Amino acid sequence: MESAALSKFCEHLFEKRWLTSDISSLSNVFRTNGSDRALRTIWGRCDVPASDFADEVAAFFGVTRVGLADLLSATSLAEKFSSRFLREMQVFPYELKNGRRELAVADPTDLAAVRAAEIVLGTKIDIRVASFEDIAIAVSQRVDKQDGAIPESLGASNANNDDIDDLRDLASGAPVVRAVNDLFEKAVELRASDIHLEPFKNGLVVRMRVDGLLRAVPYPTNVFPHAVISRIKILSGLNIAERRLPQDGAARLSIARSELDIRVAIMPTQYGESAVIRLLPKDRSLLSIEKLGFSVADEKRIRSVLELPHGMIVITGPTGSGKTTTLASFLSRLNEPTRKILTVEDPVEYEIQGINQSQIKPSIGLTFATALRAFVRQDPDVIMVGEVRDDETAHIAVHAALTGHLVLTTLHTETASAAIPRLLDLGVEAFLLRSTLRAVIAQRLVRHLCERCKTRCELSSSDLSKDPRYSAVGFRLGEGLFQPRGCDRCSGTGYRGRIGIFEVLEMNEDVRSLVTPHCDSTTIDRTALRVGMTTMLDDGLAKCRAGLTSAPELLRVTTTR
Repeated sequence: MESAALSKFCEHLFEKRWLTSDISSLSNVFRTNGSDRALRTIWGRCDVPASDFADEVAAFFGVTRVGLADLLSATSLAEKFSSRFLREMQVFPYELKNGRRELAVADPTDLAAVRAAEIVLGTKIDIRVASFEDIAIAVSQRVDKQDGAIPESLGASNANNDDIDDLRDLASGAPVVRAVNDLFEKAVELRASDIHLEPFKNGLVVRMRVDGLLRAVPYPTNVFPHAVISRIKILSGLNIAERRLPQDGAARLSIARSELDIRVAIMPTQYGESAVIRLLPKDRSLLSIEKLGFSVADEKRIRSVLELPHGMIVITGPTGSGKTTTLASFLSRLNEPTRKILTVEDPVEYEIQGINQSQIKPSIGLTFATALRAFVRQDPDVIMVGEVRDDETAHIAVHAALTGHLVLTTLHTETASAAIPRLLDLGVEAFLLRSTLRAVIAQRLVRHLCERCKTRCELSSSDLSKDPRYSAVGFRLGEGLFQPRGCDRCSGTGYRGRIGIFEVLEMNEDVRSLVTPHCDSTTIDRTALRVGMTTMLDDGLAKCRAGLTSAPELLRVTTTR
């Protein structure tokens, strides 16, 4: 994108208040360093849907706007291009009934993509603006139609007889490299958080976790499963000769114009090696408390707690409940030049400018506890500990909070009130916990209803009789709730993205008086509710009634007390 056009577009978005003042200088960054994905980066900094952003691009640059329905109803010309070209250049070629050929682009100033398409098609081509999401969906539906089954002759059982050098050559060959890159590109398109490669008797099964739930995707044809696993090992710096023990690795990749950190976990199974790949995009949008989904009252409590000079804030929930994102948002709020912030994490999922972040390495003795012990000698104001896993880490974290530091950490408990007995169980003295603990936040993630296709309907008597939990949690006959329907944009699921549901336990005097060596979470719960705490269930009910999620989705992640 030309720097002059970029500068004007940034100024335009700033005037519309889509960009904040500290981001309006993006044009200077791109002019200095260069960027082949400037427009997508700017969209990532704007808190607006992709369709609205595409509308603004089309209007600003004077190019006709097309939607997903237009792309899917036209005759696709995608087969004339490589899928990698379409994904990386973020374009979709098609032909209208009158024979006119058009190219849907997300960035109308990317003339290189237009020229390349005209060379391939051998004719002039009109450009149209479509959203990043619509182009990704169109490419996915028109390109990724091949069957995911693989021949039995390509089963994982053949891997044991391969020579290591031959296997390395096979894993570095063009077909395998292309297949693995395509898997990563597909994951980026689907906004997947994890890729699961699972070997079974009939071959390798590929599933991707999208919005918290696993979804099967086609496996690349004519590629040996063990070669794919070996390619993943090579990328993440693992030993391809070791197939009997678990291995963990990491890498930084450039996929579909996105910088991506991956964390790889290899586990031997009955039919070969299973791989789980965590995807951590580097170009995530700015973190802010406002985007997490807190209610007005809970957000006010959190902001007041974060203003305290010292103490401990604990975030609880199961794996995959968004605790790290919440912590990172809190750190972004606290991140000022006047504060020194240190973190120790496993792994470092969000890189935040101005914060000193460390990753634990147990193999060399760098654990949460040893890092914390060193942190207190670094003169920090704020310390973030990725997780309290043992009594040593718990004790050091509490003492750090007691000696004038604000400590943020996570814990695995079901509710906010259960965090207190858990910390006591880890050996923290009750009088220390009363002095240091400032708040406990419990959270879950629920899928966000697709704004394009969600429908409103009233609860009937049959709905209530099918699932007694509806009445138990407070839904009533005739109450209007939104339900998922499914469309092209959400891949037929009815959901797109996720939002948090929370309960914030603030340690006031009534709650603090209950922190004794033998306290129980039930008593703490009752007292906290009496003084104004909102449970995760109640927060979820409010989000259901606001049309943000559905009742089945809420009941999937919460329980009645």
